[in-house]
Amino acid sequence: MPKSKEETAMTVSRIYELRDFYYRELTDDVLPFWLSHGIDKEKGGLLDFLDRQGQPLSTDKGGWAQGRATWIFSALYNDLEPRDTWLSAARCCADFTRDKVLAGPEGRAYFELDRNGNPLVLRRYLFSEAFAIIGLAEYSKASGDSSYLRKAIDTLAVYDRFRGKLEPKINPALRPMRGHSDTMIMINVFQVLRDADPEHASIYSSRIQDRIEELFRYFVKPEKKVLLETVGPEGEITEGCEGRTINPGHIIETSWFLMSEAHFTGDKALMKKAIDLLSWSLELGWDTEFGGLFSFLDAEGRQPAQIEWDMKYWWPHCEAIIATLMAYVLTKDRRWERWFETIHEYTFSHFPDPVYGEWFGYLHRDGSIANTVKGNHYKVCFHIPRCMLKVISLLDELPKDELSKEEVSDPILLRI
Repeated sequence: MPKSKEETAMTVSRIYELRDFYYRELTDDVLPFWLSHGIDKEKGGLLDFLDRQGQPLSTDKGGWAQGRATWIFSALYNDLEPRDTWLSAARCCADFTRDKVLAGPEGRAYFELDRNGNPLVLRRYLFSEAFAIIGLAEYSKASGDSSYLRKAIDTLAVYDRFRGKLEPKINPALRPMRGHSDTMIMINVFQVLRDADPEHASIYSSRIQDRIEELFRYFVKPEKKVLLETVGPEGEITEGCEGRTINPGHIIETSWFLMSEAHFTGDKALMKKAIDLLSWSLELGWDTEFGGLFSFLDAEGRQPAQIEWDMKYWWPHCEAIIATLMAYVLTKDRRWERWFETIHEYTFSHFPDPVYGEWFGYLHRDGSIANTVKGNHYKVCFHIPRCMLKVISLLDELPKDELSKEEVSDPILLRI
């Protein structure tokens, strides 16, 4: 159940309580797990296939994991504390990313490698390149070594060269489609590059605006209050289950990327659109019976095609914690404080492992544990520590006095 108006008040004491909680969860639990079990001091990079205790289920390494881990350890060093341990971990992952992950044909990034960095899988998507870019760009700031920024920019050129030219999963002659994930991820990639390469900030800002326009032109359907994961070339709704798929976690992540951009540029219209996306996603995606966020939904309210549609994954809850707190910090609307407290409570009462540390990633609908794995090529050292770092940063932005207590009515909150 969500916190009621009477139960929530972001007082000075609550701000400090939350900041201390997230700081300790980050520095005493999540990061020690990955520093102890994930960082491969012998071969470089991050071991990302880990069981509940942190032992390797496989020594193969995911390309996503290397760029993402490079980013998180660099961002921690840049934005929280300049700890040598974090910088060393960032360097370990940055060098593996530069030398092994980005050693594909024509500068492409491998999706999977063996422990030594020999390539195993090159995929048709460009997400490995995107995560390598943010990792190397952020590490260039942490290390002061501009060669990593140059490599990030070179990898962006590779991304630009291959975007739209790789063979898609579905026959483009019969059913051409475009995907939301690429558009969403690149907004954040350009934000990271803009921060790391301020000399060319205007270029990155322009590219962000292009992606935002693309997002609302093709994927957002205000009349249905949805953002679709895949659409036709001109934004048309396509046949098949793919064309009706809603991914609440992705939409929520997109919403805070947009809120961040709106805050940076002072764009009030964009802020409203971002808040709308967050509202729609929570209204559709929150499980009013068991709590937590569904993984997939159908835009027409039909049975989702994904067999895991009603599972509760770790990462959408991380994104929702960031998005609701950011919405509260930027708007002071108390419904977002209440949503934040609700999602915070659900998340920390279900996902953390009280015995071996870090988080379980996969729950059944009722909140019971579906799989005890702590790491794989998708659940890596990224979403959880990023969430905690962002929460700490957002809480630091709040004024340390009693905040507004205006009443706000939210239909979905009243139902659950």
